[in-house]
Amino acid sequence: MTHGCKIDKQDGAYFLTLTIVEWLNILKDDRYKIALCESLNYCINEKGLIIYSYVIMSTHMHLIAASKVENLSGTVRDFKKYTSHLITKMLSEETGDNGGLFLKVFEEAAKKHSRNKKYQVWQQHNHPEEVDSPKFTLTKIRYIHNNPVDAALVDFPEQYAFSSAVDYAGGKGKVQVTLINLHNLY
Repeated sequence: MTHGCKIDKQDGAYFLTLTIVEWLNILKDDRYKIALCESLNYCINEKGLIIYSYVIMSTHMHLIAASKVENLSGTVRDFKKYTSHLITKMLSEETGDNGGLFLKVFEEAAKKHSRNKKYQVWQQHNHPEEVDSPKFTLTKIRYIHNNPVDAALVDFPEQYAFSSAVDYAGGKGKVQVTLINLHNLY
């Protein structure tokens, strides 16, 4: 199992954590979560992304993902680049002080990395962990689905709208998830 700082196997499945810089609470607004779901669906339909499990919290998101075209790193990079642009655009259109405060933090973060232009919304690293055993897969799916419960946002994982727990409970969530037969993981 690879627990490094990069995705070594472009055809593998990985547990990823994408975090907003400074752990800013920007994603507490459902508009941003919806934008991320739409972007994930675009990557699924147009870039060969496979999402097995996900949750979008107010400061970060977790995924178990793979790539049909063996380019997971590139797809994640493109997702982060596009959603960074989208989030900063949405913030710049907001009225009130919050949008400006978030943009200032993103602008300061961008100055610390030469790869950035004006803003850095996401932290550079995704903390990839290769998902290569049934036990590890089940552990990570449970972790992902229980994030909103542990944060006291809902009583049961399937009650949280921005998670694949809805799909695993038999419903239809906001992202096109490829379900893993959990019974085969026990």
